[in-house]
Amino acid sequence: MKNLLLNSFVAACYILSPYRISGGNAQASDWGCQVVLCLSSPDGPAKFAECRPPIRKLWRELASGHSFPTCSGVGFHSSRPGYEPYYCEAGYRLEGDFGPHGRKATCVSTALKQVRNVFCVSHGDGHQFVTDSVRSPRWEKEDGRLQCKGHSTARPNVRSQPHYVDITIDGAATQRVWY
Repeated sequence: MKNLLLNSFVAACYILSPYRISGGNAQASDWGCQVVLCLSSPDGPAKFAECRPPIRKLWRELASGHSFPTCSGVGFHSSRPGYEPYYCEAGYRLEGDFGPHGRKATCVSTALKQVRNVFCVSHGDGHQFVTDSVRSPRWEKEDGRLQCKGHSTARPNVRSQPHYVDITIDGAATQRVWY
């Protein structure tokens, strides 16, 4: 009976919207199917009280290195767990490099921005004034005037939930779930 209920619910969710969960009475016959149903909620995986225990268990299992649970009868795929502790604001991309003090993450603007002229000035020996705050400074002509432009940098933001898995349910768009 529970399998019939689950299959009917999943079919209804797929027909209406692959990421819709309705009511608060989603039932599943096993933990993997509970996880799939809860993750498909557009309001978040722990929106409904019934989802909180299986989702908490999921986070514990993934954090311990266990694989993502499966659910038979549902077209479901998950990636291996990933880890991304940093992110950048819009208009910046995250870059990482190794420096004298270990690995360092930096947000670098995706477009050139006007910066102070001192960054574009040569010091007689052909070298420009370079700091961690501007990359690739150069003179660019804009509106008939030369302007110093470069890619500005910023400190990355730190995620409160840096672990993730990418899930796909019944061929719908892949969704990244952070934990």
